[in-house]
Amino acid sequence: MASGKVRVVSKSLSLSKAESHYRKQISLANLFHKYGFPSSLLPSFLSHNPSLFHSNLPQLHKSLATLFSFRIPQNALVSLLRDCPSVLDYPFLKNWESRFSQIKSCFPNPSPSILVNLLQSSRRFHLDPLQLAHKLDTLKNLGFSDTTVTRVLEGFPSVLVTSEGEIVSAIQFLLEYGVPTDEIDRVVRLFPRVLGLGVEDRLKPLICEIRGLGFSMREVRTEIVRDPRILGMEIGEFSRCLQLLETLKCREAIKERVFGEGLVRACFEVKLRVDCLCTHGLTRRDAFKVLWKEPRLITYEVGDVERKIEFLVHRMKYNVDCLPEAPEYLGINFEKQIVPRYNVVEYLKAKGALGFEVGLKDLIKPSRLKFYNLYVKPYPECEKIYARFSRDLRVKRKHPAGLWELFKPQKFPESDKDVKNMKRFMDSLV
Repeated sequence: MASGKVRVVSKSLSLSKAESHYRKQISLANLFHKYGFPSSLLPSFLSHNPSLFHSNLPQLHKSLATLFSFRIPQNALVSLLRDCPSVLDYPFLKNWESRFSQIKSCFPNPSPSILVNLLQSSRRFHLDPLQLAHKLDTLKNLGFSDTTVTRVLEGFPSVLVTSEGEIVSAIQFLLEYGVPTDEIDRVVRLFPRVLGLGVEDRLKPLICEIRGLGFSMREVRTEIVRDPRILGMEIGEFSRCLQLLETLKCREAIKERVFGEGLVRACFEVKLRVDCLCTHGLTRRDAFKVLWKEPRLITYEVGDVERKIEFLVHRMKYNVDCLPEAPEYLGINFEKQIVPRYNVVEYLKAKGALGFEVGLKDLIKPSRLKFYNLYVKPYPECEKIYARFSRDLRVKRKHPAGLWELFKPQKFPESDKDVKNMKRFMDSLV
């Protein structure tokens, strides 16, 4: 009997706890929804932050109200709470509210992205708003414009915990290697992370590596001013990119486009494409393999490459691991070849007209005429899917129309005298 009563009591306690948890969840959802948090994101947000269930609702309400008092847009606020939910700590926000005027003295009209970055950095690095204000003053005293300071805070928030000596060393390095004083602000604005790269262990070894490969300081300086992101290359990465370029096997027209802006720029363009491929899941070894097999990729914009990969993964449902075996996918035209071919094959699959699996190689490798003859010509309804590209498929003449007229003998007007002379000549032969 006693054990039965214990079970009943424990069961009722568990039920009451479940009800309490459910009520708290409803209360939290209502509170966040009131301040513009999307309903679709609330379940995952609450499940990833169980500490909110132990928070004081009135204080949480005050924290959200304080955040809104900073005039941060809803989208930016939702992003801030998802990335750094600990900013809802009420004492932290109360301290920020009391010192916010000092932040505004450095930035009279701070953008929402600056406020979000400052709040995140202040919370993660345990920085007081006074320390933030001092760091902002330091950046301005070093000669950076408001636009550059804004870009640095957005692109490299860790500058707030970077010592002033490191920042000054980075600036002196740029001046020492010939970057004009009036270009320093622009270089930092385009690549804020340069302020956090070590001079002795990162920047100088990189310049020595590039100079050791036979490039002049003038070439290096020109590229730094043009695109300072080159300073973000890892040690040894430039040499690997140069090695790939020296072993390229492709048409001269492609080589001219690859090397058109100089070898230093070409190496950096290779690095950007390798980073793009690695971001989407390829290893660096496979990324270099893809670029070596498909050099046209170096001449395309990074955005075009990303669009093709996203289409491959999300629409075509292939894995990026198939790219080393079919790198031509990244080299052909997206609108004229990839999309029409995919649409035709998907239509034929849905119709049951294909008795075999069409892989990525089967989709990409055939020429336009061969693909048309295999998949479009036997099915007239595919003409519309293939759109204008089916009408463009004509066997081209080896020579343009009318070229034969250039080789036609020139005609001269015939007179009566010429006719008589020709007759006399012919009579003499008989």
